[in-house]
Amino acid sequence: MGEGGPGHSAAEGSLTGEGAPIAHGGDLDAARRLFPDAPEPWIDLSTGINPVPYPCPPPTASAFARLPSATDLAGLIRAAAEAYGADPATIVAAPGTQMLIETLPRLRSPSRVAVVGPTYAEHAAAWKRGGHVVAMVADLASAGSADVVVVVNPNNPDGRVVAARGLLQMAATLGQRGGLLVVDEAFADLEPVDSLAADVAPGILVLRSFGKTYGLAGLRLGFALAEPALSRRIALALGPWAVAGPALAIGRAALVDQSWRDAARIARAADAGRLDRMIVRGGGSVVGGTCLFRTADFADGPALFRRLGQAGIYVRRFEPMPERLRFGLPADRTEWCRLSRILR
Repeated sequence: MGEGGPGHSAAEGSLTGEGAPIAHGGDLDAARRLFPDAPEPWIDLSTGINPVPYPCPPPTASAFARLPSATDLAGLIRAAAEAYGADPATIVAAPGTQMLIETLPRLRSPSRVAVVGPTYAEHAAAWKRGGHVVAMVADLASAGSADVVVVVNPNNPDGRVVAARGLLQMAATLGQRGGLLVVDEAFADLEPVDSLAADVAPGILVLRSFGKTYGLAGLRLGFALAEPALSRRIALALGPWAVAGPALAIGRAALVDQSWRDAARIARAADAGRLDRMIVRGGGSVVGGTCLFRTADFADGPALFRRLGQAGIYVRRFEPMPERLRFGLPADRTEWCRLSRILR
């Protein structure tokens, strides 16, 4: 899921009217309008992006000067297959998972779509724009006779995880009647969850984000994993040269770097634990999250949001739940100290 929200939440943002834009994290222009007197530089904790980015090698000049080649793309796909434990024939690369979220509804005739939520708002919005009938449901069991079921796993913003067994059962049921289970695993890379990337078959489509894990959201890179016939349809819909040459090169280098990913998993989990302790000391009750963001309820949620904003710290708030705030991870000691002072 792009940072279509920092990303990824319905709670991440909500439609303010039919066709109205969805609010997302990462919008420091909005933060400056809300708090024009806040000190600079801002600390943007409104996204779920790794604050310690992958030390990507500089792309060669040719990556900017020529069109990406089929060989370049094939190298990225092989790297993604290795990272996700998947068959290369099932993988489609795109300029961010948000582009895939927009594309999928255009590949199906009008359907009944169930989105398990609250979750990343762009899923429901994209299916509605595609002419589908969309219902928000509390869990898989409530999906009823939907043709398409969308699950964000782990979920944004509460970190809820649906067990692989239940997902596979739902996918089998949907597959028998030509339906589709869409599993958005945008935050799965650094979490102890069972991915369905290796289990794609008729009835299952998996989305994987690159930018969140590797702290390179501006690169705009994401993947869909689906049975080969569907993956080819998605690739055709995206058109040629969908991913820029520099993104192909950087993505390939990062995806094969298992040692960096392992170290990031350990470090970000420690950071998430530190943030939880800080939130509790500040009077908050941790609702959940992932190792890239933590969601908590505060008795004085709106007032705390204002105090943070006035101090130049932007966090994610949720209109339907004013007590609820979501915090991304600070990037360095200075940011941790600034946040600690306000929460204290």
